[in-house]
Amino acid sequence: MKAATVSPQWQALESRIGHRFEDHHLLRQALTHRSAGRDNNERLEFLGDSLVNHVVAAQLFERFPDASEGQLTRLRSKLVRGTFLASLGRSLALAECLVLGAGERKSGGRHRDGILADTVEAVAGAVLLDAGYMTAASVVLAWFDEGLNTVELDDEKDSKTRLQEWLQARNAALPSYELREVLGPDHAQQFEVACHAEGLGSACVGRGSSRRHAEQEAATLALAALQDG
Repeated sequence: MKAATVSPQWQALESRIGHRFEDHHLLRQALTHRSAGRDNNERLEFLGDSLVNHVVAAQLFERFPDASEGQLTRLRSKLVRGTFLASLGRSLALAECLVLGAGERKSGGRHRDGILADTVEAVAGAVLLDAGYMTAASVVLAWFDEGLNTVELDDEKDSKTRLQEWLQARNAALPSYELREVLGPDHAQQFEVACHAEGLGSACVGRGSSRRHAEQEAATLALAALQDG
């Protein structure tokens, strides 16, 4: 599609996205739900998911130099979860541009969180293919600017509670914690605790200066793994 033939609606969309496409087929594909046909956004969504996770993770790593792996994982999960991505989709007004099958249109699919979140990732993938990594990373970073500037390291004391509540809401068994090892001298001990929870492929291991801290770290990693899965 040549630039001269781009409709005002699409020009406005590109302005909101923060990128002018060379290949407008990529943008249309990114906006096309699988219910509308084979040329849909599922593969672009796969690509965009990796890009978004990488950009957000790199920014958090840079902004929180003293954060542990578990803390960074939790912050990333908070920013790339479906509800947050859906809110981004609404701020970009993607709903009005979605291409949906008849069934999804009638059922209000264009306003569904899952579809909007997937479309955000697909658009990110489309920008990556259209303009390369540096441009795509810049675009994604702009989308997440407000979230990255407001997110904070939460008090870790609630990690075990949040994991328990997440599992209970799904009628799953409560998690268990196993002390695996205590390392170092008495004045500088490091505890290693494994968290076992239904739905995890393997235990998540946390480390900390006390058993309580190690359990919180393990719970944080377990919750992030379950939410990502």
